[in-house]
Order: sequence, then C-alpha cells, then structure tokens
Amino acid sequence: MTTSPAAASPSAAPSGEAPSGRIGVLLMNLGTPEATDYWSMRRYLKEFLSDRRVIETPRLIWWPILNLVILTKRPGPKGKDYASIWNKARDESPLKTITRSQAELLGRALADERIVVDWSMRYGLPRTAERIQALLDQGCDRILAVPLYPQYAAATVATACDQVFAALAKMRRQPTIRIAPPWHDDPVYIRAVEASMRASLARLAFEPEVILVSFHGVPCSYVEKGDPYYRQCVETHRLLREAFGWPAERFRLTFQSRFGKEEWIKPYTDETVTTLAKAGVKKLAIVAPGFTADCLETLEELDGENRHYFEQNGGESFAYLTCLNDGPEGMAVIRHVVERELGGWS
Repeated sequence: MTTSPAAASPSAAPSGEAPSGRIGVLLMNLGTPEATDYWSMRRYLKEFLSDRRVIETPRLIWWPILNLVILTKRPGPKGKDYASIWNKARDESPLKTITRSQAELLGRALADERIVVDWSMRYGLPRTAERIQALLDQGCDRILAVPLYPQYAAATVATACDQVFAALAKMRRQPTIRIAPPWHDDPVYIRAVEASMRASLARLAFEPEVILVSFHGVPCSYVEKGDPYYRQCVETHRLLREAFGWPAERFRLTFQSRFGKEEWIKPYTDETVTTLAKAGVKKLAIVAPGFTADCLETLEELDGENRHYFEQNGGESFAYLTCLNDGPEGMAVIRHVVERELGGWS
C-alpha cells in the first residue's frame, strides 16, 4: 500500500476532538490466563465459561455446575497444563506471544502510516474495548476487526464480534466498523496450510501412515441450530485432501477438545488416535488448521495428550505439525485477508 504525504497524517481537529483519518486493524484471538496459578486460572475460566455463546445450557442449570464444581476443581489441573507450555521468557502463554507478533509483523508488512494495527483477546487481556479506544485515540475513524478463525463458529467469531459491538454501544463517537469474514475455503489459506504441512513433513524422520486433520469441536446441538462450523471444517479438510491428492483413509477429519456430557461433533480426535494405534498404525501425524496460532489445545492436548494415547496403545512415531503462527505462510494469509477487506478504504 502507498499513500501521499498529505494523507499520511490524521486530519487536524478542534480542541477536545480526537484526530481522524486513519484506519485501524484489530486482530482478535480467543484469550489466555495471565498466569498459571489457581486464582488466575479461575478468573479466566469463569469469564470463558460464563459466555452464553460458549455454554448455551440454561443459566439455572449451568450456574451451580460452573461455580460449585468446575471453578473449584478445574483451575488447578488446567494451570498445570498451561505451565507445561508457558512462555517463561515472557511470562505469558504462547497464544499471546504469537498473536502480538502477528500484529507487529502485519503492521510492518502493510507499511502505511494511515493504518494502525493492534490486537486483543476475547477473554483476558488485552481487552477488545480498550484496544478499540486506543485505535480511536490514534485517529482511527474506521476499524477492520479480524477474528482470527478460518472457520466460523458462534462460540468464536460471533462472541468476538459481540465484544466489538458491546464496546460501540458505550461510545458517543463510534468508528465505522468492518468485520472480516472467515476464510475456510480461501485458496491463499489452503495453499499456505499445504505449504506449511509439506515443509513440516519433509523435516520428519518418518513418513506418516495417517494424518489427522483435527479441528476444535462444538456440541452437535449448535450445528443443529444452524451454526455453519461443521460444514466449513469439512470443506477445509476436503480442499486440503485434494491439494495433497491422498485417499480419505490416509487423510482423516477429526474433532478435539470436547467438554461435558453432551454429544459433540464426531469423529473425536482422541478416540481416533487410540483406535488407529490399536489397529496397528505405527506412524501418525496431526495438524490443526483451524487454529491460527499454537495454544493449549494444540501444544498440550494434541502434541501432549494425544501423543501419549498413541504411544501407550502401540504407536511408535508421532508428530504434531505446527500451526501457521507468525511464519511466512501464516502472515501471508492474514495480510491477504486484511488487504482484501480494506478495499475501498485504503
């Protein structure tokens, strides 16, 4: 992107009125606890599991379960899980480290003084409302919000948008807002995941007999109510399988991270890993293209728990293929989405 010197600076404003004329880009990810201790984990889990987009169980039923059971028992074990992947150098989760880096790299790649790139988390810090205000304070009267989820789900994209709209509802001077749509079937995204996977596979000392393409699961009832998430995951998987040209039995779709007793979309990743190992599969790889950054669900659950399930049941060689993260392929996707959605603004 290029700009003229005259357009590069926010327009002058009367005393008491903020400058204007710039464009904000806000990258939004799910969230992270601020530390791994009991109370930090409890605060994070309470915010996350109190979201009606995430848990649709009636409040009269869910409130005592959450407050009397889950928030008493889960913070300790979950804190240990986070501690196993914690970025000790920065004292933060990998998700926060990577999302910050994605924002910084995007800002440098766009190289336009009119465009300000920032980032926020739906749960935890930094909060979306605060970062929207920060963009306003820097003269951004137009803001592109980018939920960092290739596939749409109400529990991810919609709840991130809810936070944007809640912030606007309290503002006298609202910026113009655009929301970037999901990119589950975008050729740039599919090519990026394919390239990243091929590079990761080339570095392995073995050739996987089976690759699992694992997405975060959702309850079946959410899909039955109209959530397009399952369909979009199936489409992403289909496009990736076609890109590799592999048969369905070697390139399988699964879903992870189920929670509670309700039935979730299948097949389940952990059960598939165990079944394959017991059936004699010795070499397995897992990739998680629904995540734009590695986090607890990929580093601890896939590369930790599922590695254990595989090896415990007879598997010999296991690999987790990392997310796109802030590498060249990942940044190419984010930049593509942002530049496409800034059309007409910049």
